[in-house]
Amino acid sequence: MKKINIRVLPRSSRNEIVGEMSDGTLKVKLTAPPVDGEANKKLIELLVKHFDISKSKIKIVRGLTSKTKMVVISTEDGTQ
Repeated sequence: MKKINIRVLPRSSRNEIVGEMSDGTLKVKLTAPPVDGEANKKLIELLVKHFDISKSKIKIVRGLTSKTKMVVISTEDGTQ
């Protein structure tokens, strides 16, 4: 299991992972607005493509209604 802190920038011009901030948080731009979980859905879609894993392996465990989120990615064998 891998935990990733993410800072989301909703309503951006494109969906992309911008890079890593000084504290290790991943900065992500999303086109979706932060309404009705749309940004969360886009975030998961982007992470699925980036890490080339199935959607069921990614879970937002903190920050469902915040720009700062913690995502857990499950691995096949349970290692980090």
